[in-house]
Amino acid sequence: MTTTPGPSAADAPEALLAVAGPVEARLAELLDQERSRWAAVDRDLIAPLETLTRFVLNGGKRLRPAFCHWAYVGAGGEPDDDLVIDAGAAFELLHAFALVHDDVMDGSATRRGERTVHLEFEDLHHTHEWRGESRRFGEGVAILVGDLADVYADRLMGATPPPTFAVWSELKIELNVGQYLDVLGTARPGTDLATAHRIARYKSGKYTIERPLHVGAALSGRYDELHESLSDYGAPLGEAFQLRDDILGVFGDAARTGKPVGDDLREGKPTPLLATAVQWAGAAHQALLDRVGAVDLADDEVEALQQVLVDTGAKAHIEATIGDLTDVALHTLERSPLRPEAISALTDLAHYVAARDV
Repeated sequence: MTTTPGPSAADAPEALLAVAGPVEARLAELLDQERSRWAAVDRDLIAPLETLTRFVLNGGKRLRPAFCHWAYVGAGGEPDDDLVIDAGAAFELLHAFALVHDDVMDGSATRRGERTVHLEFEDLHHTHEWRGESRRFGEGVAILVGDLADVYADRLMGATPPPTFAVWSELKIELNVGQYLDVLGTARPGTDLATAHRIARYKSGKYTIERPLHVGAALSGRYDELHESLSDYGAPLGEAFQLRDDILGVFGDAARTGKPVGDDLREGKPTPLLATAVQWAGAAHQALLDRVGAVDLADDEVEALQQVLVDTGAKAHIEATIGDLTDVALHTLERSPLRPEAISALTDLAHYVAARDV
């Protein structure tokens, strides 16, 4: 089985690795219990739960748990508190929910180096020659697998104080709003730069960094005191994270990212990278840029579009923007009232987020 690995000592800071272990242990415990519980009801229920378990445990960077953890510790919380470990596990399940549903919406074939969930179950339906349409079966099961992940995430957050759950609920609303804007922007050509940045913020940036920081602060009981300074760090870094994601979606190594290079171009993702290129492109590039969003975009066209993103200066501009946003986040962090060990950890995480290749 080929998978995209989670964080490893080779490419991730200790601030991330220290959080990943306890969170993964909690996820494994929960999902093992659920597989056993539902297998006793009907053996057919093993398949979707095994798929969810593999999806959650065999990949992912564990960034959201890390940002939640270090905000909590920075605000005075104990690092081994079950509440923050459960919150970290909840973030990974929420992320699984978002990715599985996103793959259905985008019609993606690969995630973390494996067949996407909806295609895995489409294949199962086709192999057994069951009734009905294989595609609809696969997509239906994938939606249910994603929904299960969402429900388990809420269960893990159920013991948190009401102010924490209120932040959690708001981030889930923002995630869905951002996803709608992304779906709309993909379907409707001509996304402008301001809209592309808004999509990047709400679809990924806020729920990857800013809101996990807020949840950590809320768990400590210091949300009202700390959320503004955490946003001053988390909002620019969250945008930098998504801009790096956009570059990896076009220029990344498929063996590292677990997704085919050029998928964002074939899907017509309304990214600031693409919007900048469109804004700065000359007439010679226009015909090729008009091909963005074509499902039959050939590999040589992807390579040509990569060159357009370089030649227009869009790639260099986004790289510079990532650096500027990261600097803003780090300068803010220097003045943070968080504990010194948390400031150190969040500094390391910022550098990792800005420069990562997965």
